[in-house]
Amino acid sequence: MSKTSITFWGAAGQVTGSCHLLDYRGRKILLDAGLFQGRRRASQELNQAMSFDPRALDAIILSHAHIDHSGRLPLLASRQYDGPIHATPATRDLCAVMLADSAHIQESDFRWLQKKGRAGPEAEPLYTMADVLTVQELMHAHPYGKSFRIDGADIRASFFDAGHILGSASVVVQGERDGDPRIVFSGDIGRWNQPIIRDPQAPRGPVDTLIIESTYALRQHETTKGASETLGQIVRRVAERGGKVLIPSFALGRTQELVYALHELLRDGKIPEVPIFIDSPLALEATDVFRMHPEIFDRSEDLVRETSHLLDHHMVRYVRSVEESKGLNRLKGPAIIIAASGMVESGRILHHLINHGDNPNNAIVFVGFQAEHTLGRRIREGRSPVKIYGAEHEIAAEITTINGYSAHADRDELRHWVTDLGGPIQRAFCVHGEPEALEGMRAMLLELGVGEVHVPKHGETFTF
Repeated sequence: MSKTSITFWGAAGQVTGSCHLLDYRGRKILLDAGLFQGRRRASQELNQAMSFDPRALDAIILSHAHIDHSGRLPLLASRQYDGPIHATPATRDLCAVMLADSAHIQESDFRWLQKKGRAGPEAEPLYTMADVLTVQELMHAHPYGKSFRIDGADIRASFFDAGHILGSASVVVQGERDGDPRIVFSGDIGRWNQPIIRDPQAPRGPVDTLIIESTYALRQHETTKGASETLGQIVRRVAERGGKVLIPSFALGRTQELVYALHELLRDGKIPEVPIFIDSPLALEATDVFRMHPEIFDRSEDLVRETSHLLDHHMVRYVRSVEESKGLNRLKGPAIIIAASGMVESGRILHHLINHGDNPNNAIVFVGFQAEHTLGRRIREGRSPVKIYGAEHEIAAEITTINGYSAHADRDELRHWVTDLGGPIQRAFCVHGEPEALEGMRAMLLELGVGEVHVPKHGETFTF
């Protein structure tokens, strides 16, 4: 039997850029092709430095549509990858809007920097809209729990609901011959009792090799109910002083979760009826995809059963045009503005921070992970001034974080998911985490009886 190997080309020793190259009985299968995010020059170099030939790949299996997992797919297509990209139906549909937005942002930012005379090589777009369209043509959609064959090989794969965002999946890869190793890639594991999204489903059974995310292996989140109560307290406090609540949010997943939470708070009279603006064309399109896939909503939730309009309310307004977005700069009185991007690296949230970030009556609320070297991380750490579009801006608004809205499992939930696998687990690789979290995940897995546990470095190959 031929050897199996895994080379870690992303999310190894860090959070972003998920990309793992599996050589399984001579077939090259890429698990995710995510975009690196953070410092512009360093990220661009990592994104450009494709250390393998895309034309040699037999298949790509995509865990979910977040850009740090899917964002380099068009770059692979531009470099002549023309094989299948396997995903769930919701992930396929979400990628259509997420990747188009990624291309648009890159092109727009490049034009803006050119106009300002600051467009260096690191600012050049990685790919075009034509490459995004090619990716959609390569997509093969598969429902949860139904195995599919890797083209031309007696190797099968299947998706299990990871409970992270709509359509997110853990992946199982296994050959059809006796003794073939069973490889499980966790993708990003979600949380139990998360609004709209079903609870994570671990693919039960013995595991030869586990690749597992470690984002919050050292952190305990507050409950989703607690997060909603905290959000309500913030909204009431800021509204009383006439301020605005600015929420940098991932357009996919987090924004829909926040709209759902605000809908519930308004329904129960726990916050005043202040206008809520979703200032993100991408969030609007992602919300439309949510409406297309009610078959995978969590039917155990009251609001899901009560209404088919989960993501709509008379106080919620979805902002599409640039003119409407600019109009929010002149808005008087209290309001809630939710805008991408979640790590404050691009998008309309930057303009709202420029116009509202210096007002102490306002609040900036972080509801998701802020990777090292991102603008969101610097603001969350209390740095001021910060550079936005190359200019210094003071941040005087109240800064707060709600950890309960994370779509990533915390320490106890990660343990729960690993235990649900049933095992035994022969070996594991800890990825998608900062160094301390990766070591925390490693210690947890050893404690749970995993045979051998590794924390791979970028570009490191393991053969077994």
